Amino acid sequence: MRAIASKDRGFTYIGLLFAVVVLGLMLTVIGRVWRTTVQREREAQLLWVGHAYRTAIASYYAYGHRFPTTLQDLITDERSPVPKHHLRRLYPDPITGVADWTLILTPNQTGILGVASSSQVAPIKRNGFDLIDALFKGAEHYSDWKFVYTGNRWGVAGSVPGIPIGPPAPPAPPDSQPPGPTTAPGVPLPTLNDNPSPPPSRAPENSRPN
Repeated sequence: MRAIASKDRGFTYIGLLFAVVVLGLMLTVIGRVWRTTVQREREAQLLWVGHAYRTAIASYYAYGHRFPTTLQDLITDERSPVPKHHLRRLYPDPITGVADWTLILTPNQTGILGVASSSQVAPIKRNGFDLIDALFKGAEHYSDWKFVYTGNRWGVAGSVPGIPIGPPAPPAPPDSQPPGPTTAPGVPLPTLNDNPSPPPSRAPENSRPN
């Protein structure tokens, strides 16, 4: 009887240990799925917030042909008697959870062209970006997602560095033949001959037979 009881306790212990291992594996899988889902949601938020900053910088530039010197300028633009608001509020970085943006500055270091996340985490999203975010494809870190606006010298267009703005389309070539003369409706145009024949001569009045 004791041997049977010991054997039963051994099977019970092994079954319990197996159940614990299976439960641990299930919790591990669930944890990975949950972390992946949360990261994807933060990626989507990062794209939305980055586009909001880029649009606000573009609006600020179009309004005065200057880039903001601080992100706070996007909240309250006091370059006019009535302050203009290009951004509702300063959004934090969805990946890090704080407003520790990396600022992309102009070549003379006086204005802000855009923002980028400071996170060195590898993104899940690798392709399928919008055209304006084409440089994000294959990025190794979230910090490589640079939401930049570059105004051209006319201040009416922008692009991500590396995606040049195409040159204006050449004007249509002029018509090879000049337009013909026009006249009033219903009045035919005169026909011009290259070698017009002289009009027939008229006999003198005194040479006519009686």
